[in-house]
Amino acid sequence: MSIIQIQHVSKSFGEKVALQDVSLEIPEGKIFGLLGPNGAGKTTLIRIINRITIPNNGSVLFNGHPISDEDVSRIGYLPEERGLYRKMKVGEQCLYLAQLKGMSSRDATKELKKWFRKFGIEDWWYKKVEELSKGMAQKIQFITTVVHKPSLMILDEPFSGFDPVNAELIRSEILRLKEDGATIILSTHNMESVEELCDEIALINNSRLVITGGVDEIRHKYGNNNIELVYTGETIENHENIFKVLSDIDNAGRHTAVLSIDPGYSSNAALKAVMDSGVTVNSFKELIPRMNDIFIKLVTEGV
Repeated sequence: MSIIQIQHVSKSFGEKVALQDVSLEIPEGKIFGLLGPNGAGKTTLIRIINRITIPNNGSVLFNGHPISDEDVSRIGYLPEERGLYRKMKVGEQCLYLAQLKGMSSRDATKELKKWFRKFGIEDWWYKKVEELSKGMAQKIQFITTVVHKPSLMILDEPFSGFDPVNAELIRSEILRLKEDGATIILSTHNMESVEELCDEIALINNSRLVITGGVDEIRHKYGNNNIELVYTGETIENHENIFKVLSDIDNAGRHTAVLSIDPGYSSNAALKAVMDSGVTVNSFKELIPRMNDIFIKLVTEGV
């Protein structure tokens, strides 16, 4: 089931086309990666989902009906452009933002205190926002994004400004929120995070949707049918019609080779051919491209 359906959405600002006939679905209860280079149209799409911007054409459905302001109150949005009132005290700021999402002062205080304890920041409640570091302010904004328990969370570069320890803390919380049933749209340039967290992705480039689907499915689709194997014995040679040896490093009789399997043959067929040659195979694995490599290929080559 899809929580968000984007149907033939287009948006222009004067002569600048930000989105052109984009259609995609955000599955409920999943982490969905929204990818693309700077200026591709991601932020415009996020603003359309949040009803900050209205499309020129097309529509956005929330749980099967046209998205409304009431639906937006069930969305938690962490924008890339951070914004807190610097002169306000942290606790006062958090209460204000939670109440804008419909929480009572009592419920908001209770939930915020839980999050402050979880993040080890109880002492920040009475500090002014201007006293916080970039990373500290980022934690506060993450908390205010999720405190009202939205069914859909849109996180735009949520790891920006964090050291590795705090980035891992946020990463763990994102996974926990997913386990609790939330749907999360993750907009990021960090392809490692995409592979670790996302179930599905959509890539937008030059205002158009380039590809969408499961992360594993896409990685396999753009694989080049290469395998790496570790073996001992005589150096293997190209096998006619099955594989070619792209590289072979001999380390005291222990070889690490990369084979390119010819179209029409499987990795199992290549492995059998290698073993039939008399060598001992210690290990082998498919060389599936990383999302970073796929991202670069699709953006630069326009595939």
